[in-house]
Amino acid sequence: MPAPAIPPAPAAPGVAWFGGRRAIGVVEHADLRARPDALATPGWWALVGEFEGRVDAWRFARVGPDRATADPATWRGPAPGAWTTSLDRDTYVAAVDRVRGHVRDGLVYQANLCRVLSAPLPAAGGDEPDARALGARLAAGNPAPYAGGVHVPSGGAVPGTWVVTASPELFLRVRDGVVTSGPIKGTAATPDGLTAKDRAENVMITDLVRNDLQRVCRPGTVAVTDLLATEAHPGLVHLVSTVTGELAPDVAHAPDLVARLLDATYPPGSVSGAPKSSALRVIAELERAPRGPYCGLVGWVRVGGDGTVEAELAVGIRTFWWRDGTLRFGTGAGITWASDAAAEWDETELKAARLVALASGA
Repeated sequence: MPAPAIPPAPAAPGVAWFGGRRAIGVVEHADLRARPDALATPGWWALVGEFEGRVDAWRFARVGPDRATADPATWRGPAPGAWTTSLDRDTYVAAVDRVRGHVRDGLVYQANLCRVLSAPLPAAGGDEPDARALGARLAAGNPAPYAGGVHVPSGGAVPGTWVVTASPELFLRVRDGVVTSGPIKGTAATPDGLTAKDRAENVMITDLVRNDLQRVCRPGTVAVTDLLATEAHPGLVHLVSTVTGELAPDVAHAPDLVARLLDATYPPGSVSGAPKSSALRVIAELERAPRGPYCGLVGWVRVGGDGTVEAELAVGIRTFWWRDGTLRFGTGAGITWASDAAAEWDETELKAARLVALASGA
C-alpha cells in the first residue's frame, strides 16, 4: 500500500511498526478523548489506548515497508526473578470467588480479572530500553498476528509512549466501510483442554461485541461470521469468534469515525465482561494496579486524502509497556459462575510464562 501524502513538518523522534510496515518521525500528537476529530487529518497514525480510557494517537512523517532489522540479542531485560505481581495467588483466588459471588447475586455474568507483573528496568545511560529489540525477540519466540509496537521517547516535544505487543486478538479492523472484531475467550494448553465453560464464555462475549457494533453499523448488517473457532498460538490455544458489520453512513464518513467507534466499543468486551458497565465496577473493586495499555488497544489508522479510513487495532493483551524505570506485563482470565479459582490462576500463569521468559532473556 502506498504511504499517504503527509504535509512537511518538523518530526520528533519516534518509531512504530505493525504488519510489515514501519513508521518514523512524529509530526503530531492527539488525545482522542479531547480531540475526537483529530484523525480527520490525512496520514498514518499509531494508536495506544489505556484500559482506563485514555487513547493517544501519533501521526508519523514517513511510513513504508519494514526493511530495517532489529537484533533480538541486543535486548537487555530484567532478571527472571525480578518480577512481582499486583495480586498474589491467594489474593487472586479470593478475588475469583468474589466475582463468582457477584455472578450469584446477578450483578454480572462474566468479569475479566487481571493482574499486572512488573520488574525494574532502569534507563541505561539515559536511553530508554530498546523497544524494537524486544519486539524482535517476541517475533522470534512468540509470533503473533497483531504484533507491533510504538516508541516515542518521553521528554520531547510530544508526549511519549513505550509499548510492545504480541497480541493475538483483533479489536477493530476498518476496511471498505466494514468493521470487524475478533473476540478471544477460552484458553488452554491444548484443544482438549478447552471446556464447556470456555465455549459459554466465548458466546457470551461475542454477543456483547455484536451488541456494541450495532451502535455504529447499519441495521441488519451485524453478523457473527465465525463462532468458536480454535486458533493455535505458541504454547496455547484460543477460542476465537468473528463479528462484522457495515458502518452506518453517518459514521463511515464522519471526521470523528474512530472516536465514535471507540465510544461504542471501548474498552474491549473480551477483557472487561458482561454486562460491561457492571464488570468494570467489579474490576475497579478487585484489581490493585491500573492496567494501562494492557487490555487497552495498540494499532494503526490510515486516513486517505479523500477521508477514507483504514484501521487495524489489536486488544492490548500479551503486551509489555515501560515507564518510570519499570517494565510491566498484564495477564488475566475471564471469570464466570463455572470458574474454578485455582484453574483461573493457572490460566494467568500459562498466558504469562512464555512472554515473560522471552523478555527476561530466556
